[in-house]
Amino acid sequence: MAEAERIIGTPDIPDAEGTGGPEDEVRGEPGGTDTGRAEIPGKGKRKIMVLFAVAAFAYLLDLISKMIVVAKLEHHQPIEIFGQWLRFDAIRNAGAAFGIGEAFTVIFTVIAATVIVVIARLARKLYSLPWAIALGLLLGGALGNLTDRIFRSPGLFEGAVVDFIAPAHFAVFNLADSAIVCGGILIVILSFRGLDPDGTVHKD
Repeated sequence: MAEAERIIGTPDIPDAEGTGGPEDEVRGEPGGTDTGRAEIPGKGKRKIMVLFAVAAFAYLLDLISKMIVVAKLEHHQPIEIFGQWLRFDAIRNAGAAFGIGEAFTVIFTVIAATVIVVIARLARKLYSLPWAIALGLLLGGALGNLTDRIFRSPGLFEGAVVDFIAPAHFAVFNLADSAIVCGGILIVILSFRGLDPDGTVHKD
């Protein structure tokens, strides 16, 4: 009998305290207890793909729009879209979004680069689709304006951003600014709802 048990193997039997065997630990439940959200293989990678897809779409849309504005609208009369309420008017902005802080161009360039690095690091723990969309909008917008800072005049890291959307009684902005604002608003909403980037929900 002892020889038969040695050949066949002894099945894992929970002990009196409900401690599970190796199979429970493989499922991410050490000791047979439920530790919270179970991570599905590939789920995190799908969310990362969504983040970068949204970022690429926002970035390309901003880049193409700025190329058209520079080629067709800069040094020309503004184009009225809805009378005086909304116009397309090409300007160069050395400051932050909506023309804030034009004397600190280099600082805003560093901030944009830092935001990109932080988002890239956070993506490794991303399991929430809404957070993937929000961070993708932030990443695409930051990349769009950072491209201007690096490659446009007057020089490296001091380039002026191309703005062209000019609502009445409001600052002129671009699609990158819009993506950043939309992403920020979505993050605030998700935070108020208690949804974390890793997909967990907490209640204060």
